[in-house]
Amino acid sequence: MAQIARRESVALGTVEVRPGRIGSIVGTVASYFLLVLLVVIIGMPILWMLSASVKTLPEIYTFPPVWIPPHLRWANYSDAWSMAPFGRFYVNTAIMTFFGTAAKLFNGITSAYALTYLRFPKRDLVFLVVLAALMIPPQVTILPNYLTLGSLNWINTYPALILPEAGIAFGTFLLRQHFLTIPREILEAARVDGAGHLRILWQVVLPLSQPILVTLLLLTAVGRWNDFLWPLIATTTMEMRTLPVGIAFLLDQEGNTQWGQVMAATVMVVIPLLVLFLWTQRYLVEGIAAGALKG
Repeated sequence: MAQIARRESVALGTVEVRPGRIGSIVGTVASYFLLVLLVVIIGMPILWMLSASVKTLPEIYTFPPVWIPPHLRWANYSDAWSMAPFGRFYVNTAIMTFFGTAAKLFNGITSAYALTYLRFPKRDLVFLVVLAALMIPPQVTILPNYLTLGSLNWINTYPALILPEAGIAFGTFLLRQHFLTIPREILEAARVDGAGHLRILWQVVLPLSQPILVTLLLLTAVGRWNDFLWPLIATTTMEMRTLPVGIAFLLDQEGNTQWGQVMAATVMVVIPLLVLFLWTQRYLVEGIAAGALKG
């Protein structure tokens, strides 16, 4: 009996179950249950969007809801595409997202590198100013940005969609905190080999920062792609509108909105983001695995 107590186990026939293992099993089951619950909570709206995009209006208002309609109405997609110039909306949104994301990443990477590795007066004060910018709501800057662009005659142009959102205080803070975790010995070895700042940034710092860069890329691209308020204010013609603004044109203010077409247009907006996530996920996982092996 003393030997059994020391082993702290329970014998069930020929199967020995340790108390620690029971706790691990319970924790695993609870984790999977919460994960499934989270997937259901997040996935239900997406499933409803996909289902409603191929339904007629009476089927959408049917209660209890029918998740898979007996007849799929694919015409909702062609109707939504023809109700507004979605081809032009796609081009405008792609241009704004690509160049806006590139500008944000460039500014975030260079400013974070300077605040981490360059020595200049009042460096900590500059970083505090960057942190203070995080506390300013973006809505506060709309009027100054609009007046500035108006004085330059840039309203309803691509620079108006891209330049005011090029600053990235959050990305600067995020990258700086990550750059501080890179061992100084690696950078010193690169300097001994004759590498300058640009070479160190391109060949040393950025490859070691792949997971955080991919994360920042996703956050920035999603934010730019889904931006609604600023493109609505900065553009005045239908030819310069973006996808989120275009979906708003499908909403009928008198209550006669064709929700099948609206959901179909929403699916067309979401699909590029899903493709981007699936593409960047591989690099994110590879970067995390490489970091774990190097550690």
